[in-house]
Amino acid sequence: MIINICLIIVIIITGTILITYNRFVRENNRVKQKESDIDVLLNQRFDLLPNLIETVKGYSKYENNTLKELTKLRSSYNDNNFSVNEANKIDKSFGKLMVTLEKYPELKANANFLDLQSNLKEIEESLSIARINYNRSVIKFNNLVESIPSNIIAKIFDFEKKDFFKLDNDKKDNIKVDFPE
Repeated sequence: MIINICLIIVIIITGTILITYNRFVRENNRVKQKESDIDVLLNQRFDLLPNLIETVKGYSKYENNTLKELTKLRSSYNDNNFSVNEANKIDKSFGKLMVTLEKYPELKANANFLDLQSNLKEIEESLSIARINYNRSVIKFNNLVESIPSNIIAKIFDFEKKDFFKLDNDKKDNIKVDFPE
């Protein structure tokens, strides 16, 4: 009888240790996964933003050059001080411009800027959510480390509290998106 009771106690203690240990492993892996999610989003921001910015810059420059050329042509056409060669050039340029305007009736740089702004907002919101999820996982893990009886298992198997996500002071500012004048 005593052997059976001791055996049941050993089984209960062993089962509790195994269940708690496996819970630590799951929560530890969840924290690692949430940390990896943040890294993925930071990498996406690092890869995506420069390309978006360059696209917007390029298209803005194209539109700016188109408008400058149009203004220059209009002013020389209005002055009527041009040669036959220049008149042909103006006619060809106006022809190209008219085809462009027929295909693209409005300039699109503002849409590119709005798209860039939307992408920036989306990435920053995703990062914010990922950081919140990481910190939730950390608090769940840390509660396991500090709570009785799981704190005993934590000490036996060297599970230690995790740090919450914190930004370095130099990274707290938003990314500066700069466009040349």
